[in-house]
Amino acid sequence: MSALVLLAACSSAPQKQSGGGADSALRPLVDGAPDYLMDVSVIPDAVPTVHNGPYKASPYKVLGKHYTPMQDGRRYREDGEASWYGTKFHGQKTANGELYDLYGMTAAHKTLPLPTYVQVTNLANDRKVVVRVNDRGPFYSTRIIDLSYAAAKKLGFADKGTARVRVEGIDPVVWHQQRNPGYLVTAQAAAPEPIPEISSQGAGAGDRVFLQVGAFSSIQAAEQLRTQLQAQTSSPVFLSTTQSNAITLHRVRIGPLSSEDQARQLVDVLQRANLGTPALISGN
Repeated sequence: MSALVLLAACSSAPQKQSGGGADSALRPLVDGAPDYLMDVSVIPDAVPTVHNGPYKASPYKVLGKHYTPMQDGRRYREDGEASWYGTKFHGQKTANGELYDLYGMTAAHKTLPLPTYVQVTNLANDRKVVVRVNDRGPFYSTRIIDLSYAAAKKLGFADKGTARVRVEGIDPVVWHQQRNPGYLVTAQAAAPEPIPEISSQGAGAGDRVFLQVGAFSSIQAAEQLRTQLQAQTSSPVFLSTTQSNAITLHRVRIGPLSSEDQARQLVDVLQRANLGTPALISGN
């Protein structure tokens, strides 16, 4: 691998190697592509989701330089150079507290609020991807964004290391309404509650376990999410439709699942695929 590719990646902050043990022994000393090169064309783009909680946008300092993040990244637009980061940081915490997955559709940016969704266009070939900004960087150059390996591969520049790109902020509500005019942002669709801690007794006897991923007024939006979810799990994915005060909601659910442990494992899979944080529900 060329030095250009090895230097293309950068972290959310200067990373400290662990003191010892198996993890530190196996962690690459230089960054690069994974040994197993999966077909990234099957990896879906990030799906913009309305963020109801506080953004991570506080001023911070890295390598002696102060950064003041934007409070709103929906109208952000900038052309510049992009790079990517891979194996050296795979599995490490991002600035948003999530674990970096080189096969996830994510990115690092110095000043966009976390999380923000952006469309990135490779200006050399007009390929486009949508990624979720959940990390800080790049700090070692004038590059404007650091993409995951998968995003760089889909844009066609992973082998080169860098590319000239256009980065455009996304308003999740507008993004969904452009695709589904009847889309309605609800509390469930915008920010599903995290899977709760389960008591030692677990679900009641005879209860079946489900995950609810979103709720939409638009059947098209619900079907789109159902299709994306079905690609991530062999469990049934279905719509539960209800009507209240003349408002029809199509809830997208997965299940029944065999256990709460299976539900937790599936939540992790969906989060890494940028498909939200499902709520755990149970019933007979």
